[in-house]
Amino acid sequence: MNILMFGWEFPPLNSGGLGTACYGLTKSLAKRGVNITLVLPHAKGIKADFLKLVSANVRVKKVDSLLAPYQTPASYLRKRDEAKQTIYGFSLFEEVYRFTQQAAEIARQEHFDVIHCHDWMTYGAGIKAKEISKKPLVIHVHATEFDRTGGLGVNQHVYDIERAGMHTADRIISVSQFTKNQIVSHYGINPHKVTVVHNAVDFEETPKEDFEIKKHRKTVLFLGRITLQKGPDYFLYAAKKVLEHDKNTLFIIAGSGDMEAGMIEKAAELGISDKVLFAGFLRGEDVDRAYKMADLYVMPSVSEPFGLTALEAMKNNTPVLISKQSGVSEVIKHCLKVDFWDVDEMANKILAVLRYRTLTDNLKENSLSEVRKFSWDEPARKCIDVYHNAAGGG
Repeated sequence: MNILMFGWEFPPLNSGGLGTACYGLTKSLAKRGVNITLVLPHAKGIKADFLKLVSANVRVKKVDSLLAPYQTPASYLRKRDEAKQTIYGFSLFEEVYRFTQQAAEIARQEHFDVIHCHDWMTYGAGIKAKEISKKPLVIHVHATEFDRTGGLGVNQHVYDIERAGMHTADRIISVSQFTKNQIVSHYGINPHKVTVVHNAVDFEETPKEDFEIKKHRKTVLFLGRITLQKGPDYFLYAAKKVLEHDKNTLFIIAGSGDMEAGMIEKAAELGISDKVLFAGFLRGEDVDRAYKMADLYVMPSVSEPFGLTALEAMKNNTPVLISKQSGVSEVIKHCLKVDFWDVDEMANKILAVLRYRTLTDNLKENSLSEVRKFSWDEPARKCIDVYHNAAGGG
């Protein structure tokens, strides 16, 4: 089967879980004999080892575009000003349209059976490719505008693009039941059109490391985009409450985003800035080292379609505390769960892990055993079933 796939981030040019998920899924699809033409905006820098591994099955097509992960209209304009090129769109949405037109040219040249699009920036490209080729369209929803904004200040233009993509698509893949519910309720989609395919992680044994900091204090980690959707403010409110009972705890915030400056100010306002370390955006081995350094990983997301970082933390033998408002909570049992807004309960569970060695050891042992069972092979198999259903009209 030949797939024309449109994406907008891929390692190492990724800022979040979507790129990591695309990497794992594409790799496993290729191992199952699926031929993929992967179309990416400005694909320069894609990991060579992956392309070498699946070179017989995956071809990458570059589209010269300024589109990038998690862009806002304002951040796009800054990037356009830095580029000093007149070929790019005057706004984020003009650039999405330009990408769509270039994608149409690729669709005219390629031979494929199914179109697979990842998230809203590529939906226009998928719709255009479907019009030209008359081939079925599958869209893969990793997040909706309601997730990204927490339901506040939804961008109508983005919503309209998402809705058009969902209604035009022959089949929809959702990363969780949580997200499927959003698709059905907010976009008016028939639930039978949506297939839940949970994300995964490929387990690999990683060497243990000793960290000097662990000899002197406990460490709690937040790792992700510092933006409303991920709940970094709730993490700080819980940190304040924990530090009232255990002053020898360090809270690390690893990542970047539009709320970063505000969170630095909030830590100072709460009087805990000396106990909060802003580590910046991490990549590669530094991500694994951050997990290993932590006594607990906290994912306090307000609206999390999946939450791949929870599995990454478990893979590194780190206990996790996740919000109940996350897709990953549907597939893991050996973790602690809390409503994102309940900072009192969040603080209580953080303290429990820091204080009770038996609880920590139990979480580590069982979560490591649980995450060993995850693999991208199962999501790949389910995606292939969706492709066949879309192509066969079943």
